[in-house]
Amino acid sequence: SIADPSNIDALPTTRLYTAWFQQDFNSVASLRIGQLAADDEFFTSDTAGGLLNGTFGWGNNLAANMTDGGPAYPLATPGVRLKVTPGDNLTFLGAVFAGDPAGANCNDDPQKCDRHGVTFSTSGGSLWMGEAQYAVNQGKDAMGLAGVYKVGGWYATTDFADQRYGLNVSGAVVPLSDPNVTDPLNHSGNWGIYGVADQTVWRGGARSVSLFLRGGYSPPDRNLITWYFDGGAGFKGIVPGRADDTLAFGVSYAKISGDAAAADRDAGNAVRDHEIVFELDYAAQIAPWWVVQ
Repeated sequence: SIADPSNIDALPTTRLYTAWFQQDFNSVASLRIGQLAADDEFFTSDTAGGLLNGTFGWGNNLAANMTDGGPAYPLATPGVRLKVTPGDNLTFLGAVFAGDPAGANCNDDPQKCDRHGVTFSTSGGSLWMGEAQYAVNQGKDAMGLAGVYKVGGWYATTDFADQRYGLNVSGAVVPLSDPNVTDPLNHSGNWGIYGVADQTVWRGGARSVSLFLRGGYSPPDRNLITWYFDGGAGFKGIVPGRADDTLAFGVSYAKISGDAAAADRDAGNAVRDHEIVFELDYAAQIAPWWVVQ
């Protein structure tokens, strides 16, 4: 599978994940510098965050396309993030991270290359991310239904190998299935765009219903996933007397790049098309310090 079934799965070790310094400038802006994880603040949905599959956090349009999964759990990278909030409803995020969390010359599982999280990789070029957020009815006393809408994008500066073609010893472009391939056919840079909508659609006392929808696109010649969508619903307090319990449902769709599918046909393999994930999840708040999910 492409989607990791668990958003807390990692190799057993003691690892530094994130460590950073943040300077706030009144309530208008903040600057964060250190070992950062992009999935802490980018492409997030509170409703989707109640689900366990990794793709409902750091989506497959990012995890499967960025170098070694990008700066996301369980590996962060050195970076700088600027957050600007010019008004009550509008927020802008901009960040630059080291492009490869595994470090230079990693030909193994990225977690094995940076087992303890102290490589502080500066390899793999740089990863630039930006996001604009529009939020409504966020205050505790807001009369309307809360909602957050986001658009964003990313650009990576390093080289990315073509999904279908490589180079032979004479430098000619040939299919990857050709036994004479000696080098990858590299493309300079990579990018993607995305959007997020997370909206409460009903609220009655402590009970509420929220819906989420996320999607993204990346070019097919250098990415495994081109189109990505996920969506679902979250229900809070639907069981009488269980106001803090949540029920969540989610489904994700990851479309395999047409170039990667063509490489499958070239090699005579089973042709990949897409991957769909379904999840139904109930989280019971047994005590303030104890949740059973």
